[in-house]
Amino acid sequence: MKLYLHLRPCVKVVLEMIWLGFVLLLLSDGHKAAAQSPNYLIGLGSYDITGPAADVNMMGYANMDQTASGVHFRLRARTFIVAEPQGNRVAFVNLDACMASQLVTIKVLARLKARYGDIYSENNVAISGIHTHAGPGGYLQYIVYIVTSLGFVPESFNALVDGIEQSIIQAHENLRPGSIFINKGELLDAGVNRSPSAYLNNPATERGKYEYDVDKEMTLLKFVDDEWGPIGSFNWFATHGTSMSRTNSLISGDNKGTAARFMEDWFDENNGGSRASDTSKTNAIPRRVSNIINGVHENHHELLEVAASFQSSLGRPVTRSMSMARRVRSSLRQADRPKFVAAFCQSNCGDVSPNVLGSFCIDTGLPCDFNSSTCGGKNELCYGRGPGYPDEFESTRIIGDRQFRKAVEVFNEASEQLRGKIDYRHTYIDFSKLDVTISSENGSEVVRTCPAAMGFSFAAGTTDGPGAFDFTQGDDQGNAFWRLVRNVLKTPGEEQVDCQSPKPILLDTGEMKEPYDWAPSILPIQILSIGQLVVLSVPGEFTTMAGRRLRDAVRSVLTSAGDFDENIHIVIAGLTNAYSQYVTTIEEYEIQRYEGASTLYGPHTLSAYIQEFNKLATALTTGLTVSTGPSPPDLLNQQISLLTPVVMDTTPFGVNFGDTSADVPQNSTFARGDNVTVVFYSACPRNDLMTEGTFALVEILQGEDSWVPAYDDDDFCLRFIWSRPSKLSTRSYARIEWKIPETAFPGVYRISHFGASKNLFGSINHFAGSSNAFVVV
Repeated sequence: MKLYLHLRPCVKVVLEMIWLGFVLLLLSDGHKAAAQSPNYLIGLGSYDITGPAADVNMMGYANMDQTASGVHFRLRARTFIVAEPQGNRVAFVNLDACMASQLVTIKVLARLKARYGDIYSENNVAISGIHTHAGPGGYLQYIVYIVTSLGFVPESFNALVDGIEQSIIQAHENLRPGSIFINKGELLDAGVNRSPSAYLNNPATERGKYEYDVDKEMTLLKFVDDEWGPIGSFNWFATHGTSMSRTNSLISGDNKGTAARFMEDWFDENNGGSRASDTSKTNAIPRRVSNIINGVHENHHELLEVAASFQSSLGRPVTRSMSMARRVRSSLRQADRPKFVAAFCQSNCGDVSPNVLGSFCIDTGLPCDFNSSTCGGKNELCYGRGPGYPDEFESTRIIGDRQFRKAVEVFNEASEQLRGKIDYRHTYIDFSKLDVTISSENGSEVVRTCPAAMGFSFAAGTTDGPGAFDFTQGDDQGNAFWRLVRNVLKTPGEEQVDCQSPKPILLDTGEMKEPYDWAPSILPIQILSIGQLVVLSVPGEFTTMAGRRLRDAVRSVLTSAGDFDENIHIVIAGLTNAYSQYVTTIEEYEIQRYEGASTLYGPHTLSAYIQEFNKLATALTTGLTVSTGPSPPDLLNQQISLLTPVVMDTTPFGVNFGDTSADVPQNSTFARGDNVTVVFYSACPRNDLMTEGTFALVEILQGEDSWVPAYDDDDFCLRFIWSRPSKLSTRSYARIEWKIPETAFPGVYRISHFGASKNLFGSINHFAGSSNAFVVV
């Protein structure tokens, strides 16, 4: 110390600098360590929300002939919860459903309050739909959204409420220390603009800022458990859930649900999980089968002998078989680690179609008219083509696979960690009469939104699902005949006509109140922030440019306040918490294509959203609270359901439920890529939704007499198709189709069917049945 005090000042300064550098180095190393340390509690959950697979009209295309009759693959609710150890938390739920429902949200929040108190509320819970058009309808509360499903469908509603609650419970109970990483990637071939003529009406200077007329960016979160490593992934990317057509009758998560299954299976199969038929299990297979699997024999005669030995002993013990009707994926995961959850969330998809080959006339094969999407003046002939055209299942697979592959790439490269506080703001807005201040040539002016109304072009549909009659997109005039028809329901007043102009009103839904509200007026808007990520929860479908304007406006507010830097990530979560159709720019509204005609609250709808989201963003940066706003109605007790219940199920004399009507021939042999089909005598799937179970199962023989699940009705390769011989028949059939995957292992297989029948007295009885055994080589 004495020596130090007598050192010359310059030497002293040098030593102090060295000491300071050493301290800074330690601090820097500590900061780097902290940057990679867990800073949140994270939990993920997933639960079945499939709903009734028979008789119920599907939500999305408003086609009354599109009624569910089986399962392409099951629907799920996937949830992430992120919490500060001693602070705020948010819960985000992604639904394999067409959209969120205000009524479903109300009831889920009520259950969460009863279970957890004030931990979860409308403020910090977001429930978002992927926009599949292949799920059961009847779960929204406003008439215009349930008229094609013959009113309210309790089975659809309850499946959603129960499944969402269970997925949140799972996520809550799985909360553990962990970190979140964010990354982005460009996906070029999963969406095209289906209304380019409307997009082109936006200012050229604005369009010039963007390379594409749809958003091509995927934003992904990677959830990493402190102990187990990666446990999940949620991403947002804009493309419609319309790879499956308006004539499809199988329940399906469409392209986003497909991507989710592909990614979850990819992770399971690369991180300790495996199919029941994996080579790791061959030591449990009879030696003759194992030898052939491992290439010891050059033919499959011994496999045929094994299969034949089971033909006379394939009984149908219900207790044993029903225990097999559980999720195959449960057996793929390690029991002591969290299951991997992958969600592909929806964004501003309003004018984005997955039918990327373009729109063509089905009579001539020529491109549809650019402005009206018609063929010889008829909208019914103009259809978009997916990349697997003419096979909609293949188009669904391809668009899903493209999203999945991009997500894996972005997931593997994610390195930017979310850091910072968790916060949120939420309010309800009456969009039917909102004063909006907008900029004008003279400075600013106040305009007003309108009660909801749908234009004539709404009835024309889109190139993803054309409408009927003589409606066309781009109609800003309407016609006298349909005005007469409209006036039977409700004649719009002069003020409403002027407010909605240039939209010609076909249905004045916002002013139709009998027997209860036809359309929503009060809607929720919400901001969730996790570190440098900001999620804008919107209750509708924003077009590409509308979404860009909203994101830019919120970004400006957040960054100008200094709480967020330019590294902020802003995503739009579309179809969240409630549903109110479309939101276009005012320029797109003028063109009155389908999206403009479906923008309910008039030409200033987008300006209203921007104004109110800017208020939420300001409150977020200042720490101020916001008014809760007017509460939306709870119309559950007013719902009307006209859907006929299941009366009873029967089979022909001498036939049991679960018996085969058309079986695989004995001693059959199939190869990878082949199709195997079995038809069973069945009963209505509405008797038991088989939640977290399956109607169809492919099993492989292991051991001397053990059948192990290999594929179920949540697999893309297996389809459960249900039918009646006639509409009023009490008999029904289950056709199960299995396209043998290229990854399937050789062995002895069978196909099983599970269901429940209803007798004349209303009792429900479960049954199961199996096909003949067959060989896959």
